[in-house]
Amino acid sequence: MTDEFHKPTKFSGAKFEGMMGGEDPAQISRIAHETAQALMARVKTSADPGVVDRLVAFTDEHGIDAIAELWSPASPHSLPGALWRIYLLRALVRQDATGTSFLYVRGTEIAPTIDPVVAGATSPTGPEEITQLADQILRGLFTGDFAIALERASAFCRITAAGAAYIADDVEFTDDQRATDLTRKGLRLSTTAEELTACARLWRNGSLD
Repeated sequence: MTDEFHKPTKFSGAKFEGMMGGEDPAQISRIAHETAQALMARVKTSADPGVVDRLVAFTDEHGIDAIAELWSPASPHSLPGALWRIYLLRALVRQDATGTSFLYVRGTEIAPTIDPVVAGATSPTGPEEITQLADQILRGLFTGDFAIALERASAFCRITAAGAAYIADDVEFTDDQRATDLTRKGLRLSTTAEELTACARLWRNGSLD
């Protein structure tokens, strides 16, 4: 998912990893975990209702660069790793709300599971509704049950991945490049769904740190 995002981030995931190559991995990990834990503690103890609003909209004003620098190197099965994936997911949705809503809707049409119910997008689901869903999921990390928010995001990823795979099959013989891009997108989303599900399980066990 990281390499797909181009705006407002200023560099790709590969370039970022190269820049970070000289840093101490242990130090990077420590900072990632400490900042994530401090953020969650601040939200839980703050009496200011505007704190969550500012956190949800943070990347709209500052881009995703600062969050990427802090959290993208973290383990996918960690608190900073989970936060990073939800922020990135929201950023990707806002980057292409129309395309994402199209894949999501197609995914709901073929989903044999309750994932559409878990994700909880308003129906009919267009660009505005898919953007609202991404905001709701991120807000849910701070104001609701953290594990449920992760599970909603995971369901969203699975649905969208299914939609991407379905469209890739449709266009395979007419637009090979698009089919390849959609297949890769689906695989990334499927991987992210698995990671978020694991994080939700760890959170419930009290071992997501």
